Amino acid sequence: MAKVGGRNLAISWIAGLLCTGVIAVLVWFAIPIVPAMASFVGDSLRSVLP
Repeated sequence: MAKVGGRNLAISWIAGLLCTGVIAVLVWFAIPIVPAMASFVGDSLRSVLP
């Protein structure tokens, strides 16, 4: 990674871990809707395709 003036390596690691944690929580909250979305997409494709 390129070194940028005024950036602290420790702070960038903390920010990266925080962002990764937020994304993991969002994925965790989205898991219950996956079967419903798969059903919706499958029903839509079955009704459109011959």
